[in-house]
Amino acid sequence: MGDDGVIIFDTTLRDGEQAAGINLNMAEKLQIAHQLARLNVDVIEAGFPAASEGDFESVKRIAQEVKGPVIAGLARAKKADIKAAYEAVKYSERPRIHTFIATSDIHMQYKLKMTREEVLEAVKEAVTYAKSLVDDVEFSAEDASRSDLDFLVQVFKVALDCGATTLNIPDTVGYAYPREFGEFVRSIIERVDGGKVAIWSVHCHNDLGLAVANSLAAVEAGARQVECTINGLGERAGNAALEEIVMALKTRKDVFGLDTKIETKRLYETSRLVSRLTGVVVPPNKAIVGANAFAHESGIHQHGVLCNRATYEIMRPEDVGFPGTRLYLGKHSGRHAFKMRLEEMGFYLDDESFEKAFKLFKELCDRKEIVTDGDIEAFIADEIIAVSPSKRFELKSFSVTVENGGRATATVTLLENGVEKTDAAVGNGPVDASYKAIKRIVNVNPILKSYRIDATSERSDALGEAVITLQYDSFTVVGRGTSTDVIEASIKAYVNALNRLFAAASLKGVELS
Repeated sequence: MGDDGVIIFDTTLRDGEQAAGINLNMAEKLQIAHQLARLNVDVIEAGFPAASEGDFESVKRIAQEVKGPVIAGLARAKKADIKAAYEAVKYSERPRIHTFIATSDIHMQYKLKMTREEVLEAVKEAVTYAKSLVDDVEFSAEDASRSDLDFLVQVFKVALDCGATTLNIPDTVGYAYPREFGEFVRSIIERVDGGKVAIWSVHCHNDLGLAVANSLAAVEAGARQVECTINGLGERAGNAALEEIVMALKTRKDVFGLDTKIETKRLYETSRLVSRLTGVVVPPNKAIVGANAFAHESGIHQHGVLCNRATYEIMRPEDVGFPGTRLYLGKHSGRHAFKMRLEEMGFYLDDESFEKAFKLFKELCDRKEIVTDGDIEAFIADEIIAVSPSKRFELKSFSVTVENGGRATATVTLLENGVEKTDAAVGNGPVDASYKAIKRIVNVNPILKSYRIDATSERSDALGEAVITLQYDSFTVVGRGTSTDVIEASIKAYVNALNRLFAAASLKGVELS
């Protein structure tokens, strides 16, 4: 975009996925990437190809399949990383290599163990090599906000001279505050190129709750790319939230005078999709996309809104795609209505997946009078998209008996690579007993780090959706399961997590026991 626009660089699939407890498989990453393209983000940072074989393959698939946005791969300032990023993103219509190195004294001394001269040489070599592979090269100075200004200017001048087209100023640890950061960004831009050659970018973290404010201060100072994530996902306290950046620019155009290309009516559906697939719940008071973002309980507020919504709403709910009245789907609904609803929710299914989803929908209709949007979101996310690509274990059957006082006995039968295995256990309640029986079958004892079960709607026949986190040594995985029976949903979630655990271990060549 030109001087009147801000480039939206989405890093949900890279920095967002690095958040603790998030572990997306390739199918889930593709779903999110396709939805980001429909949202009309300018750049999708699809991953860190050198990090693992799985990350490489995911970035490659996204580059091959997702059309429209620039597809970027992250790389340290190392030739092997840059080569891996190129091999993954080269299939894109618009490939970008995003290379970085730390520039703060504390990072150079304790992490890199490099001198300033060595860092400058690494920047020169990395950007030059990346430029020999693709035209679009972004360079980031990690921990820029805690770096010496004079040295940082040197670093960016070297990157620019070697062909970088985007220069990124990260507040990597969320240390800056808005007035300071705005002045910092303005000074760098003026001293490096006067803002005439490169596209200047910022990447702000939320450790002090200032990521969005710092990003907007940088935009005022001349930055024209903002790196952000859906729902503010990311390392530690997260990143600047895409939906907040976009709507701040849109709502306060009188201040910023800048646009984005984002299809804002898709913000809510994108937030819901990412929340479902990552298992990270959006707080009800979350700006823009939270359940209470457009809710009014105070009598004074309600009266004002009834007279004129603008009294207490600075945005219209429909501008961000916030749901209004919708028709319910039921057993008489056909393929066309079901497909339209999936598209409204942001799901991208091929023909085979759609037919499987429609079959599951009809089966659910036989068990429920009305199928709500929450029901559909849950079973699509859990039964179609979230299925592990290497489905080692499948639930065949289970039975649970509960005594007075809560002690329960569970018998569970799993198929392990097609071989039937059954075991039983006693526990403090039906879920605990079922999980103990499963652990006896698979002969692995992961730690249950979290367990949550939610209803998909307020109806008494709502689906129950279980989300659990398992940890085993260095592996952390999230599993999900859905059913009208909360015990079955819980067991499905555990089996789903086990499939992810064994798949992750297999990629690293680790045998679980």
